[in-house]
Amino acid sequence: MIEPRNVVVIGGGAAGLVAALDCARVGIRVTVVERAQAPGGSVATETVAGIRVDTGAESYATRGGTVRALVDSLGLADAVVTPATAGAWVRLPDGRSVPLPKAGLLGIPSNPLADDVRRVIGWRGAVRAYLDRIRPVLTIGREHNLGELVERRMGRVVLESLVAPVTRGVYSADPYDLDVTRAAPGLNRALTVAGSLSGAVAMLRAAAPAGSAVEGLRGGMSTLVDALVAEIRSREGELLVGVGATGLSRMSATGPSEDAAAGASWQVTLEDERVLDADYVILATPEAEALRLLSPFSTEIAAATPTETPLVELVTLVLDTVALDAAPRGTGVLVAEAERSSVLAKALTHSTAKWEWLRSAAGAAHPHRHVIRLSYGRQGVPNPTIGLPDADVRSIAIGDAAEILGVPIDDSQVAGLTRTVWAGTLPGAALGQRERAEALRAAALAVGDLDVTGAWLSGTGLASVVPDALAASARIRHLVASSYLESGVLGDGHTRTGMGKTSPDETGE
Repeated sequence: MIEPRNVVVIGGGAAGLVAALDCARVGIRVTVVERAQAPGGSVATETVAGIRVDTGAESYATRGGTVRALVDSLGLADAVVTPATAGAWVRLPDGRSVPLPKAGLLGIPSNPLADDVRRVIGWRGAVRAYLDRIRPVLTIGREHNLGELVERRMGRVVLESLVAPVTRGVYSADPYDLDVTRAAPGLNRALTVAGSLSGAVAMLRAAAPAGSAVEGLRGGMSTLVDALVAEIRSREGELLVGVGATGLSRMSATGPSEDAAAGASWQVTLEDERVLDADYVILATPEAEALRLLSPFSTEIAAATPTETPLVELVTLVLDTVALDAAPRGTGVLVAEAERSSVLAKALTHSTAKWEWLRSAAGAAHPHRHVIRLSYGRQGVPNPTIGLPDADVRSIAIGDAAEILGVPIDDSQVAGLTRTVWAGTLPGAALGQRERAEALRAAALAVGDLDVTGAWLSGTGLASVVPDALAASARIRHLVASSYLESGVLGDGHTRTGMGKTSPDETGE
């Protein structure tokens, strides 16, 4: 009896799909518009040498529990898997590879004198790092730059051999580019209690819940995308792929207008010249696209320049070699930068050593089949593989894999290879990024009857993206509910416009 409102979601990555489903679950009509030929964005899989492998995100952080709640609500609880406990290694500037210490935070050790820490940084580096415990105490609210904090308190060896490889692998950024309060929430508060950096890390580690910090899905993370799309469609939502949005326009009594003070309805013009009417719009696109679409409605957004973000290339190798059966480098290796290193990759994941379901799938095709992922590119440094011919990248990836894993690998052992290039997002932990993103979000919300979400606002990773998308959809759902209240269809019994009831004036109530 109530006319449903309709929302057009521009962008069919994880953020757009989550926001769309959250709206659809309360009866709002949704249409998702995605320029790529398939939804999911950086959550994607591809079949390589007959094996379904993740070519984007391979897991999600368990912090907050929001992603797991979404997974469970989609009926995927039985598909949840945890990684092997072998742990990651780090390749040091001198070419040695050693297991990454376990009791740390972003590579910052809680006990600089622990055996697994000394194995990485040596006695000299460990003693220098331990000085952190006897230096003047730290105070809350004073620490901002992660790199400067670590170098000042624990020394350059800890920074270069432990922290930098982790932040480059996790954020595609150097420690000097990251904000302490964003990269390590709670660390500043712990500093004022413990008085030292290592003591603060120990406090946070002790307070962390037990269990794996990440989870994955059997069959790959695109299982999540498939489930999101299936439920959106089951709720009569529409998904348009292979077509982007070229512009937004307001609707007024006299027709389309770019005047932000005009009517509350929108028109979304697509690349194929179709025009979609919408009561509300959610923009879940990359930053540059969102700013382009919103600039006619906000002088603040029009004046903003999109942030330069890194191009990250993932090279997935499927290898047939008995040398990798013993997982010689655990579940993967983070690479510390070295001036004269022949290794170009910033990180390597031994996926079949990390995920049991993938190992079983690979083993069904060949008894010694392995999946290796190499990552290239980070913020502020040109990506060495972008634009190179496939043959050159193949040669680089094989050489890097052999060097990092410490085993001989040649071209004859390669059963399959694929390259995936992603336009990265400046991490939410980058210095000043959160403040800039929130200012642009506020400007977008001021336009009215629309919302914005995505990794450029929330930070990278599903644990950041999903709650941000749910917050955006919640704001839209609130606008929808408010519109019903204003029209009287969800009133308190006094006004029932169009529902066969009389108004308060007619009854005297």
